[in-house]
Amino acid sequence: MIDDMSVTPAERKPIVSAADFDLSDYDFWARPMPEREHAFRLLRGLDHPAFYEEMEVPFAPKGAGYYALVKHADILEASRNPEVFCSGDGGATNIPDMPPEFTEYFGSMINMDDPRHARLRRIVSRAFTPKMIKQFEADVEAAAVRIVDDLIAGGPGCDFVTEVAAKLPLKIICDMMGIPERDYGSVFDRSNVILGGFDPEYGGDDMTTVAERLLAAGMELQQLVQDLAAHRVEHPTGDLTSSLVNANIDGEKLTAQELGSFFILLVVAGNETTRNAISYGLRLLTQNPDQRALLLADLDGRLPGAVEEIVRLASPVNFMRRKVTRDHEMNGHLYRKGQKVVLYYWAANRDESVFPDPLRFDVTRDPNPHVGFGGPGPHFCLGAHLARREITVMFRELLRRIPQIEGGRPQRLYSSFINGIKHMDCAF
Repeated sequence: MIDDMSVTPAERKPIVSAADFDLSDYDFWARPMPEREHAFRLLRGLDHPAFYEEMEVPFAPKGAGYYALVKHADILEASRNPEVFCSGDGGATNIPDMPPEFTEYFGSMINMDDPRHARLRRIVSRAFTPKMIKQFEADVEAAAVRIVDDLIAGGPGCDFVTEVAAKLPLKIICDMMGIPERDYGSVFDRSNVILGGFDPEYGGDDMTTVAERLLAAGMELQQLVQDLAAHRVEHPTGDLTSSLVNANIDGEKLTAQELGSFFILLVVAGNETTRNAISYGLRLLTQNPDQRALLLADLDGRLPGAVEEIVRLASPVNFMRRKVTRDHEMNGHLYRKGQKVVLYYWAANRDESVFPDPLRFDVTRDPNPHVGFGGPGPHFCLGAHLARREITVMFRELLRRIPQIEGGRPQRLYSSFINGIKHMDCAF
């Protein structure tokens, strides 16, 4: 378990039963982590998935509600059955149906079903195979060396999230796409807005303002990559943008809108989630000195397992949503056509029936069938290989050169979608 500072220190009703909280109430996501752990444990203990009313939002019609899938077995079966549990009808990254004006920027393949999903994934997946990631390895290692150089030169007391954890994935993603270094800050800021939820630091707590900022950030990121793409059509280089705009696989090419949406998905998923895993990893090692010592005793041998355990406990993406396409019985419960289900990966990664002593950080945990990169099926994280490589390289560099580095109490992101850390001091 990761101790943390709650987002808003308000007095709340104690959680004794599953009736004492509402996942649609944003206030729930400001509770301290131990309370959230307890709440999802209660949900996993129910005979059938709990049903919740949707939050009312001004930019989308209120839906009929959703079932919260919190058990590992439910997550796996729904993920393996995309024909029944679809992503494209209203979007996967939000519980309310995505309004049309949002799809221009956020209608990426994560919010699609086959055959369109398969078409887009076929075009972009060539950049994310293990063989291709191997080619980026030297760049990832060089970037990690520079980040740790700067950390040592600056001394302890810095914000580990912004100065270390965020820098590596941001640089790698931008370099892959060919985004110049002068735009790194802009990409970072806008990805924070997109995933900032109701956090006052990124979007505020007014729903209309949040929607406006979200659309503006999407528009700016899409314009950035479309301008670059237009240049790469005439002046191709070896970057991913050049490959995508000039790709022709079985006569298929990405449209400008598809390229823009893919870039937004890439910088948000590839940047935010990896930085949160790295941040959580340092905090876990700080809280568990026995596991740090075990890891340091055989860094190369145990680091791959430690990375999987970090991703399991961090679970940077809390959930994805699906919509039922036809009446379907799953694990003893009947779901009706048109109903929504929300796959809480974070909860599934703490399922006691799959992970013995699930809140314990164990760098030697084996097997570790976590769903930190999503469940099996067509929507399994495209960048999982790259994320694992970045986390591995970053911790290898940190622990070889600053083996006793520690992370302070994290300042958590106020969001129901991303299990994020905004800021965390470090000491060494």
